[in-house]
Order: sequence, then C-alpha cells, then structure tokens
Amino acid sequence: MKVHFNGITEGQPVPEKFAFGVFSEEDHMSFGPNRNPEVTWEDAPEGTKSFVVMMFDPDVPSIADDVNQEGKVVSNEIPRVDFFHWLLVDIPASVNRIPEGEDSDGVSPKGKEPGPGPIGIRGVNNFTQFLAGNPDMAGTYGGYDGPCPPWNDELIHHYHYEVHALDVETLGLDGEFDGEAVSKAMEGHVLASERVTGTYTLNPDLR
Repeated sequence: MKVHFNGITEGQPVPEKFAFGVFSEEDHMSFGPNRNPEVTWEDAPEGTKSFVVMMFDPDVPSIADDVNQEGKVVSNEIPRVDFFHWLLVDIPASVNRIPEGEDSDGVSPKGKEPGPGPIGIRGVNNFTQFLAGNPDMAGTYGGYDGPCPPWNDELIHHYHYEVHALDVETLGLDGEFDGEAVSKAMEGHVLASERVTGTYTLNPDLR
C-alpha cells in the first residue's frame, strides 16, 4: 500500500500550517492554522473493507508538572507516553483521499464534535484531557488537532501519521472513543499499514 501525506516528509519538521501551536517570541506559543494534511493512498490489499487514519506523538511527558512553566524545563529523561492527535475510523474502502483542511481548519476552542464527520467517524484526541483544566478551551476534541508540544521540552517530538487497511467495514466504535480503544479494536484486522514520521518543537533552543 502506498500512502502520501502531502507536506509531511520523513524525518523533517511538520509544516506550521498543520500545527495547533506555533512559535511566538512574545508568548512562547500562539494558535496555528491547525489544518489536517491531505492524505492519499493506493494499492490497498485485496480484501480491504475500511481504513483507519491516525496521527500520534509518542514523546509526550508522562509527568506534566513543569510543562510550559516559566523558568523550568521538561527533562528529556522523563518517561514518555502516546498522545493521539487524529483518529478517523470506518473510512469506506471506496475512499482513497482526505483533502487538506477537510477534518480541521483552524483551532476550535472547546473542541469539535466526535462521531460521523466529513469522512469516516471521528474519535476523541488527547487535547480533551490536556485542556480540561483551561476554562476557555476545555471540551471534547474530535478529529484532527495538530502538534503543540511543550515550549520548554528538551526533546524534539515525533509525529507518526498512519493509514491502516482493515478487513472489516466497521470497528464497532461509537461515542467518545479514544486512541487506546482504536488500537485495541484494530487488533487482528490490519491487512497493511504505512507510516510517515515528522518532527516538531516549540523550544527556541531546538528550532
């Protein structure tokens, strides 16, 4: 299976137009264009009945005490966990393209609705938990929301953009399902997977 995320180049920085947060000299971070990249795929295996598109960051600090705190740094020795940024499931086998900006075009304070979207069914990304304590931003974040790593993190973050071809038409997920639920539901049903990994940082010392 051939997969192309337009603008995402293996091992290279993710363009700012796809980011939730962009570097700001005044405030460390400001909201970015937050557009989902265009993704296309072809040559899916015989027997493919649906697709899953996801993007996640495996480099998110498991301890958030010092995240985005003046005068502090997030040590690169802190254990890291997965943070899901994009979950689209039950994409019909007849679909082979998601246009740029189709699932996200700009930051949506308080989130976007999960469930059936323009293409497939949106899962809930981890901005839901990350922004839960912010009264201006708290809400349920469905679909795509792009990179926004801590601006004081010593580690450059990696973003895995993936397409999975499945042998089932539906994963049977509904409601506010998350990345863990998607990964578990896909077990035993993946016919092919392809990944492109980009990088991103808001730390001025690493840019």
